[in-house]
Amino acid sequence: MINWLVLNGVILIVAYLLGATPSGYWIGSWFYSTDIRKQGSGSTGATNVLRTLGKLPALVVLVIDIFKGVLAIALVRYIYSLVFTQNLTIVAGVTNINIAKEWMVILTGLIAIVGHTKSIWIGFKGGKSVASSLGILLAMSWVVGLGTLSVFIAVLIISRIVSFSSIIAAITVSGLMFLTGQSLPYKIFAIAGGIYVIWRHSSNIKRLLAGKEPQIGQNLLTKLEIRE
Repeated sequence: MINWLVLNGVILIVAYLLGATPSGYWIGSWFYSTDIRKQGSGSTGATNVLRTLGKLPALVVLVIDIFKGVLAIALVRYIYSLVFTQNLTIVAGVTNINIAKEWMVILTGLIAIVGHTKSIWIGFKGGKSVASSLGILLAMSWVVGLGTLSVFIAVLIISRIVSFSSIIAAITVSGLMFLTGQSLPYKIFAIAGGIYVIWRHSSNIKRLLAGKEPQIGQNLLTKLEIRE
C-alpha cells in the first residue's frame, strides 16, 4: 500500500513540476530580457506574451503550455500501463486499476493546472491555465477538448476578448463532459477545473463588468492606465 501511494505521490510531484514550467517567463527573460510578470496583466500565459512580446513568442508559449497538459496525462497512462504499477495496485488492495487510473488522471490534471498558476520557479506566480487545461482535456478526451476549443474560438471571433472566451469555454467543459457520457472522475475534473480557471479570471471579470477588458490588439495598460 505504501509503495503504491509513494508512486502516485511521485507522479503528482512530476505533474506539478510540468505544469509549473514557466514557458512565458523563460522566453521573455532569455530572448527578450523582459520579466513578463512586470508587463501587462502580469500573467505568464500566452495572452500576456502576445500583448507584450508579439505573435511568435506567444505561439511558442501556447504550444508549450498545451503540451505540458498533454504530457502530464500521458505520464499517468504510461505509468499505469506498466506491469510494475499494476502489481503495486493489486498489492495495495485496489480491485479496479482502470478506475484508479481515471482518478489519478484527474488529480494529475488538477495538480498540473495549479502548477501552471503557482510556479515554484518564479515565486508561485504564473498564468491562468487556459492553454494547459486545453492540453489536459485533449489528452483526457479529444472530443471534449476539440469541442471546448471550438467554443473558445467561436466566442473569440465574436467578442475578440480572450478572457471572456476562456471563461465561456471553462463553463462549457462540464456540459460537454456530461453530453459525451464521460466518467464521473472526468466530470468532477471539468467542474473543479472550470471553477478554478474562472476564479483565476476574477480580475478579468471585474474589467468585463466595467467594460474595460481589452480586445485582441489592444494594450491592457493603455486600456486601464494601471497595471493589473
